Amino acid sequence: MMKRIFVMAAAVGLLAASFQATASRVGDPVAGREKAAACIACHGEDGNSPNPQFPRLAGQYADYMVQALRDYKSGNRRDPVMNGIAADLSEQDMRDISAYYASQEGDLHVKRLR
Repeated sequence: MMKRIFVMAAAVGLLAASFQATASRVGDPVAGREKAAACIACHGEDGNSPNPQFPRLAGQYADYMVQALRDYKSGNRRDPVMNGIAADLSEQDMRDISAYYASQEGDLHVKRLR
């Protein structure tokens, strides 16, 4: 009986750890909204930049945005402003910010549906 309880407790612990790892890979849009303060000036609060000089992020694929931020951080993509901003972002920050902008409605949602 004691062995069975131990095995069940271990299984629940592993399952909980698995859910936590998955959540950290996906990103938290609520946390991302707070972390996106540096992004707002160019990309807009909801990712729908009114200035055509800056990309609209609303509705963009989160994985694409995470990779773009990684590339800015590593220097594989070059933009003086973005390289500086990305340099201070952790992997989780990138995932959270990307999840936030991916969850927003924008022109990209419309284009995807057509």
